[in-house]
Amino acid sequence: MIENMPKKRKIVIALGGNALGVTLKEQKAAVKVTAKAIADLIEDGCQVIICHGNGPQVGMIDMAFDSAARLDPKLQHIPMSVCVAMSQGYIGYDLQCFLREELLDRGLSIPVATVITQVVVDQDDPSFLTPTKPIGSFMTKEEADVLAAEGIAVAEDAGRGYRRVVASPKPVDIIEKATIAALSDAGHVVIAGGGGGIPVMRGGNALKGAAAVVDKDFTSAKLAEVLGADFLIILTAVEKVAINYGRPDVKWLDALSPEQAREYIAQGQFPKGSMLPKVQAALMFAGSKPGRKALITLLEKARDGIAGRTGTVIG
Repeated sequence: MIENMPKKRKIVIALGGNALGVTLKEQKAAVKVTAKAIADLIEDGCQVIICHGNGPQVGMIDMAFDSAARLDPKLQHIPMSVCVAMSQGYIGYDLQCFLREELLDRGLSIPVATVITQVVVDQDDPSFLTPTKPIGSFMTKEEADVLAAEGIAVAEDAGRGYRRVVASPKPVDIIEKATIAALSDAGHVVIAGGGGGIPVMRGGNALKGAAAVVDKDFTSAKLAEVLGADFLIILTAVEKVAINYGRPDVKWLDALSPEQAREYIAQGQFPKGSMLPKVQAALMFAGSKPGRKALITLLEKARDGIAGRTGTVIG
């Protein structure tokens, strides 16, 4: 049960891929359902900031430019940081349109805005030494060798061909945090940090885009931390976190202390690329200040989770 929460709760929501769809048609259908679940929380008096993933979308954008460059050698390949920026606008547009419509249908005239968000990463983050995040279209060995000769990291992907791989560094800071905070405190619903944010590195007063993709769960945790949020909600494809998942002795968890979470991580209970980063991000936020909690649950169960009726609470 979530106790001692202020009436006007500031909540950062991390939307997973299941809340967004893949194709444009799927995205519109999924976002319409997502908007209803988020509107429930807003209607309950929550101050909401939304962060979302972009896995399929940024891959499609990268693939489109990659295909165009193959057809016309004069066209240059678009940097990953620019692809992430494009995905923020592409997804944010649908989110803000459908959420605005849903709120107006409920008699709530609340502005909704998307902030193109830059996330600072450390140039010395160890992930830059071993890029592992696959993006874009599949290539033959010969095509991959051409990119490798140009200094672009490529790797074989599960026997299906070769793909570009990029680093996935941890977020250090949010450049637009003051803007996001000002809009949120003025009563706006803000969509920010889309796709984990545009990864940038500082160089004096300049910001340089990085060939990387930041995990949206970690960016959501960092955003919640710097905005002073009361609660982080990480929405995923299951209602609760489990140990022994996929086994007869599976156990679904209502709550996890930081100590328990770290122990289960050490045991390898949470798969990489799915539940592990969500639990780690929840730990990151819960440990940023006493009293902060994170919830992991299904999109359609978010309202019940905040009320303490379901989901896994960490903190």
